[in-house]
Amino acid sequence: MNNIKRGELYVIIAGICWGIIGIFTRRMSSAGFDSIQVTFLRNLVAALELFIVVIIKDKSSLKISFRDIWMFLGTGICSIAFFNVCYFKAIELTGLSIAAVLLYTAPAMVVVMSCIFFREKMNVRKIIALLLAFGGCIFTTGIIGKESNVTWLGLLIGLGSGFGYALYSIFGTVATKKYNSYTISLYTFVFAAASLLPLCRLNDVAAIVGTHKDIIIPSVCLSTVSTIIPFVCYTKGLKEMEAGKASIMAFIEPLVATLCGIAVFHEKIALTSVTGIAMIFISVVILNVKVTGKQK
Repeated sequence: MNNIKRGELYVIIAGICWGIIGIFTRRMSSAGFDSIQVTFLRNLVAALELFIVVIIKDKSSLKISFRDIWMFLGTGICSIAFFNVCYFKAIELTGLSIAAVLLYTAPAMVVVMSCIFFREKMNVRKIIALLLAFGGCIFTTGIIGKESNVTWLGLLIGLGSGFGYALYSIFGTVATKKYNSYTISLYTFVFAAASLLPLCRLNDVAAIVGTHKDIIIPSVCLSTVSTIIPFVCYTKGLKEMEAGKASIMAFIEPLVATLCGIAVFHEKIALTSVTGIAMIFISVVILNVKVTGKQK
C-alpha cells in the first residue's frame, strides 16, 4: 500500500511540474524561439543536467545494453519527439483548444494498450475516471460552445500527438523493469534532442541565445522544473503503479495549467473551465479513494 501511495504522489508531482511549463515556455517564445526549438533546448539542457547528476550520484546508471536501445528510441523519438512535432502541427491546423483535447486522448490509448500488452484489468472506476478526466479536459480548454472546422488531416495529426504521448507510458513501463528512472529519463532526453536537431535550425538558436543572455535562466528552469523532475517522477510512478492509472492521473496537468494561467498570467476563467477542473479533480479522487469489497 505504501508503494501505491508513493507512486500516486510521484505522478501528481509530475502533473504539477508539467502544468506550470507555460511560465517558462512563454518567456522563451517571446525571445524568438519556435516550438520545436523550445522542445530541442528543453531536452538538450535536461540531458546535460541529468548527465551531471548521474555522474555524481551513480555512474553505473549510464550503462545500458545495446539490445535495450529500442526502449529509449521508443521513449525519446517515438514518444517525446514525435508527439511534440505532431502537437505543434495540430495547433496550427486545429487551434490550441482542439489540439489539447486530441493530445489528451493519450490516457485512453494507454489504458487500452496496457490491457493488451501488460494485461492490466479494466474496471468500472478506471472507465468512470477516464471519461470524467477527458470530459474535464474538453471543458477546461473551452472548446464547448465553439464552432470548429477540423479537417481530417488536423484530426489525424492531433490523434498522432496523443498516440505519441501515450507511448511514453508503454515504453517507459517496459524500461522500468531493467533500469532506474534516472537512466530512462537521461537516454530519453538524449534521443529526443538528437532526433530534433535536424529540425531546430541550430544557427537561429545560437543567434537568439547570443542576443538574449537572460534566456538562460528560463531555459534551465524549463529543463529542470518541467522536464527532469516530472519525467523522473512519472517514471518512478510507472514502476509502482499501473500505466493506465498513471496516465489518467496525469490529467492533473491541464488542471494545473489552467490555474497557473489564472494566477500568473491573470487569464480569465469561464464557468466551463471551472466545471472541467472539478471533473478532473473528481476523476483523480475516484482513482485513489479506497473502497471496501470486491472492485469491479
